[in-house]
Amino acid sequence: MDRRDFLKTAAGGACLLSLSNLRFGFERGSPVAAFPGPDAAWAEAPEALHEASYYEKRGHKEIQCHLCPRECIVGDQERGYCGARENQEGTYYTLVYDRPCTARPDPIEKKPFYHFHPRSMAYSIATPGCNMNCKYCQNWEISQVRPEQARSFLLTPRDCARQALDLGCLSVAYTYTEPVIFFEYMAACSLAARKAGLNNVMISAGFVKEQPLRDLLPHMDAVKIDLKAFSDRYYREVCRGRLEPVLEALKIIRQAGVWLEIVYLVLPTMNDDPKEIQALCAWIRKELGRDVPLHFSRFYPTYLMKNLPPTPVHTLERSKEIAHTEGLQYVYIGNVPGNPGENTICPRCGARLIHRTGYNIRIEALRGGKCSQCGLTIPGVWGNRPNKAAS
Repeated sequence: MDRRDFLKTAAGGACLLSLSNLRFGFERGSPVAAFPGPDAAWAEAPEALHEASYYEKRGHKEIQCHLCPRECIVGDQERGYCGARENQEGTYYTLVYDRPCTARPDPIEKKPFYHFHPRSMAYSIATPGCNMNCKYCQNWEISQVRPEQARSFLLTPRDCARQALDLGCLSVAYTYTEPVIFFEYMAACSLAARKAGLNNVMISAGFVKEQPLRDLLPHMDAVKIDLKAFSDRYYREVCRGRLEPVLEALKIIRQAGVWLEIVYLVLPTMNDDPKEIQALCAWIRKELGRDVPLHFSRFYPTYLMKNLPPTPVHTLERSKEIAHTEGLQYVYIGNVPGNPGENTICPRCGARLIHRTGYNIRIEALRGGKCSQCGLTIPGVWGNRPNKAAS
């Protein structure tokens, strides 16, 4: 059977949704299949075929994708920018449904989430591909390839939840590459995870259209957005994206009441200008609120940007000081294990609430979501429900 016959057979036998009018597909069921387990050999999985969400048919077998701001117009037998979605005779398919290239437990702090169930574990899954091309991507081996170029295995949404429970995880994390490009799989896994009593957390660049994001958020418990810079030029030249859709996504997430944290990877000479940092922090305080955790993370040379040195620690500490001056209350330094900027400090009395050295976490003065020294409510998700913003 050649590739075209395989696709036709799969399309004919699958229970596919008619999404040409942009109908959303959270209600679809998932078959049960065996997962080889985290210690088993990688399985060579056949091409996954599942109709994509959020696209329209334009005639002459051409489609337009409405999942991310690129809004790719894709001809027959062609793929969108992400490489993970393909037009087959006028029907758009995701090629990564049920086919992650990685699945493993991680500390929640690795994402990083510092105000969301500290010391818990998250079952982290990803599929190949991305809708951006950051020149410094640390996961470029899986984000900047097509599905057939990565080793994948079969993992249904139900088995994803089962594995997470078996490994003692509290959450399922959609991470490592860009979850937007495996939207349908993430949506199905989030339903299975919720049914199993697990949390869902998305780690994303936030380069997504409004409607898909709004449809997804009710199924997410926390979202971490990598804000690349506060410059549209940087987004276009370094990341092949745009800033404005990401800022809109941040506002939508915050308005939806889903727990939000932001990471800003600081690249020397690229996005570390104090004026840009100040403008960024002022925007966060005005549009999102002073209690949204902001992580200034250290850059290390990788992928296409090996010409830059690691971010000087004093640059990160200066950025943290600027953020505090702008009124942000929970500002962190990342990728510098042992730096005091890893710790969570009470903004009212200065008590050290959570002590961190890398992934060694010690809760010191946080009780029931409040500072045990002065009683201030600390925003975050410490128990079953999120705390409201500190007053």
